[in-house]
Parts: sequence; structure tokens; C-alpha cells
Amino acid sequence: MFAPMIILTRKYFGNAQFNKLRGRLIAQHAQVINYFCDYFDIDRATRQQLIRLARDNGKRLGLLA
Repeated sequence: MFAPMIILTRKYFGNAQFNKLRGRLIAQHAQVINYFCDYFDIDRATRQQLIRLARDNGKRLGLLA
């Protein structure tokens, strides 16, 4: 779904710049999940499952193309 946009962005920025941006966005997303889990007092195992679920959904949607 998003793969063409991701591929174009990678070509525009180049691999090094794209990977740096991608890393920052993934870190911010994990941080949002951590804040959510802290707010609702969700245990560490469930937190890790949520992060894995986000990664798997990103792959399926083409965000990790």
C-alpha cells in the first residue's frame, strides 16, 4: 500500500539519509507505545508484543519496503 511512496522517498533522500530518518521514526513510534503502556500500566511482555505487532503491521502495509 505505502511501498511506492517509501521507495520514492528512499530514492529522493538516498539510502544513508533514508535509513537515518526511518530509524528516528521507528524510535519515536516505539516511544509512543512505551508512553501508552506506562500510562495504562501495561506489563513489559505485552509492551514487547505491541511493538512486534507494530513492526509486523508496518511490513504488511509496505512501510518497511
